[in-house]
Amino acid sequence: MKKTEFDAVVIGSGPNGLAAAITLQRAGLSVLIVEGEKTTGGGLRSKALTLPGFVHDVCSAIHPLAAVSPFFNSLPLVRYDCSFIYPPTAAAHPFDDGTAALLKPSPEETAQSLGVDEKTYLRIIYSVLKKWSQIGADLLGPLHFPKHPQAMASFGWNALRTASHFTNKFDYFSAKGLWAGMAAHGMQPLNHRSTSAIALVLLATAHLQGWPVVQGGSQSIARALTAYFTDLGGKIETDFYVRSLQQLPSARAILFDTGPRQLLEIAGHRLSSLYKWQLQKFRYGMGVYKIDWALDAPVPFKSAACCQAGTVHIGNTFEEIASSEQATWEGSHPEQPFVILAQQSLFDTSRAPEGKHTAWAYCHVPRGSEIDMTERIERQVERFAPGFRDCILARHAMNTAQLEAYNGNYVGGDINGGVADLRQLFTRPALRFSPYRTSAKGLYICSASTPPGGGVHGMCGYHAARKVLKDIFNIKVP
Repeated sequence: MKKTEFDAVVIGSGPNGLAAAITLQRAGLSVLIVEGEKTTGGGLRSKALTLPGFVHDVCSAIHPLAAVSPFFNSLPLVRYDCSFIYPPTAAAHPFDDGTAALLKPSPEETAQSLGVDEKTYLRIIYSVLKKWSQIGADLLGPLHFPKHPQAMASFGWNALRTASHFTNKFDYFSAKGLWAGMAAHGMQPLNHRSTSAIALVLLATAHLQGWPVVQGGSQSIARALTAYFTDLGGKIETDFYVRSLQQLPSARAILFDTGPRQLLEIAGHRLSSLYKWQLQKFRYGMGVYKIDWALDAPVPFKSAACCQAGTVHIGNTFEEIASSEQATWEGSHPEQPFVILAQQSLFDTSRAPEGKHTAWAYCHVPRGSEIDMTERIERQVERFAPGFRDCILARHAMNTAQLEAYNGNYVGGDINGGVADLRQLFTRPALRFSPYRTSAKGLYICSASTPPGGGVHGMCGYHAARKVLKDIFNIKVP
């Protein structure tokens, strides 16, 4: 690579790296993205993992945070053939008795599936929805004094409770189970504080926008962001794995869409001892074991309502899910793991040959686990969808080591970029006035290991880029 001068270089092209590069390029800077793989995208890639004609999302599949992301909503994604598809039901939660709790676009429709807890659910969710316009942007950003402190304090009153404590608000297993499935996305025991915040945000996003799949696969988001960036004049070098800063052209700012571990490996010699010590203490969470299936028919759930849902939470009661997540956190592999399943082909016919289908699922496992969870996951699906195994044409599985080999940011299979508990939610990856600024002038981190954390929303990159514009170029972005 020629030593060409750029205002900024972004290492990595996941959604946050692309968001950072676009934000900088929009401000009039000259920006280069360097990407180790042959295509951009990070966790936003789609491939024929099983059989020809079946399109599977390698990592991210359902995108509730993309739908409410202020950054994504500022982009002309449709112009670049990136279309969100909203299933009629965002998420379904089946139970052993054949019933299911349903997270529908309407709070009232959702509440109706929760029996005696209908009024309780409406009271809880409207307390968030009515304040979302005041708190949404703050929830998707770094820790700072909120623009609407009273609204944020009201949200925080419930959000800071543990999911286990919060579930006492409900009387019936249906609402308790739905709540557990939402909270378990946090990849930590449900008796940890901040797990209620995760559940409340995910429930709210379903009612605000929905939980979309992407036409043609999640790779379509990466393609659109990449095309938009290059149309703005940005430059990209793929198949270029960075091992040292000396490989890069000179630039006034370098942004790392990587985890703390890669930041240390590439730029450790430029960082202060204190900052390096903090990065070395950064905590990663549970990993995941992921499976993709090529199917001869849709997943045959006992509850027909589940066939209208883009996402299905498989775990039965609150108690069962809480037990599974606690055991995993402590290093065990539950016989009945909590499973998050997506069925994109029900709503996007481009994902499979005519009459065929795909399914995508993962369960949580101890970080670094290489235990094969295929049988346990499929047994859980079969439990709520008898005959599921008979539909399987082919499968593709990835354990934590394979996930980390695919994307170095998934340390030990942790797809969230680090534990998102109270100790590390807003101070990730280190306790500093700005979480995006490293101890070295001109070096910044913009990955999911910074606030607001994991998920496809681009807000980590957006906020990091704004900090770069202010610090280095004296440009303020509204």
